Amino acid sequence: MDETKQHEHNLGIIYAALSYFAWGIIPLYWKLLNHIPSLEILAHRVIWSFVFVIVIILVIRKTKQFKQELKGLINNRRTLIGIVASSLFVTTNWGLFIWAVNNDNIIQTSLGYYINPLVSVLLGVVVLKERLLFWQVIAFIFAGIGVLILTFQFGSFPWVSILLAITFGLYGLTKKLTNLDSLMGLTLETMVILPVALIYTSYLFLSGGDSFTTTTLAGQLLLMGGGVATALPLLLFASGARRIPLTMVGILQYIAPSISLMIGVFVYHEEFTRTHLITFTFIWAALVIYTFSKSRFLVNLQPKVRKSKTLNV
Repeated sequence: MDETKQHEHNLGIIYAALSYFAWGIIPLYWKLLNHIPSLEILAHRVIWSFVFVIVIILVIRKTKQFKQELKGLINNRRTLIGIVASSLFVTTNWGLFIWAVNNDNIIQTSLGYYINPLVSVLLGVVVLKERLLFWQVIAFIFAGIGVLILTFQFGSFPWVSILLAITFGLYGLTKKLTNLDSLMGLTLETMVILPVALIYTSYLFLSGGDSFTTTTLAGQLLLMGGGVATALPLLLFASGARRIPLTMVGILQYIAPSISLMIGVFVYHEEFTRTHLITFTFIWAALVIYTFSKSRFLVNLQPKVRKSKTLNV
C-alpha cells in the first residue's frame, strides 16, 4: 500500500471509529433530556436534523445536487417508495431508542445493536437472495440461543432489542435499494417526515403542552443540538466507510454497543445479571463467528458438501 492509500485508509478508520464512538455515547445525550417526553424529543430530532443537513448542503454548495435528487425522487416511483420507507424505519428506530434510553433500557439497546448485523445478513438472504454460509448459520444459532435464554429466564421477550435491530436492518436495506449518499439520503428522509414533526410540535404548542417553550435555555439548545448529534456521526461514517474495507467496518461497528453497554451498567447502574452475561456471551460468540465467517480458516473447517447442496435460504 503506497503512502497516499495508507493515509486514506488510516483516515477512514479514524472517521468510522469516531462515528461509532459518537453512537456509543449518545445515550448520555438523550438522558439529559429525560424530563421531556420521548415523542417530543423525536419530533425535534427530525426538525433540527433537517435544518442541520440543509445548512451543510448550503455551506458545501450542493444545492444543485439536492435539487436533482429531489426531482429524481418525484419522477422515480421506486426511489420515492424507498425514501418514504427508510424515513419511517429510521424515525421508528430513533424514537424507540430515545424511549428505551430514558426508560432505563440502555442494556437492551446495546443488545439490539449487537444483533443488528445478523439481522442485516438475514434480510439480505430473504430479500436479496444472498447466500448464507455454513458458519453464518452457526452464528444465527448462537444468537438465537442467547435471545431464548434471556426470554425464558425473565419471562419476557427482549422486544426493544429485536425491534431496534429489525428497524435499523430494514433501514439499511432500503438505503441499499435507493442507493443515495448519506447526506442527500438523510436530507430527503428527514424532509419526508418533517411535516408530521412540525404538525405535532405545533399541536403541542397550541395546546400548551410543549416542552420547548417552557424548558430552560440549556434544554432548548439540547433539543436543537439533537440534529447535530444525529447527522454528524452519519456523515463521519460515510466518509470513513468509503475509505476502508467492509470487513474493517464490520469490526468497528461493535464499538457503539460496547460503549452503550458499559454506560448502562457502570454509569446508570442498570441490572446486569448472570443471565444477561450468558446471553451476551452467546451474542458475542455469534458475532465473532459471523465476522470471520468468510476467513480461509473457517471456510476450510466447514463441512464439505457438493455444490448442488450449497446452503441457500
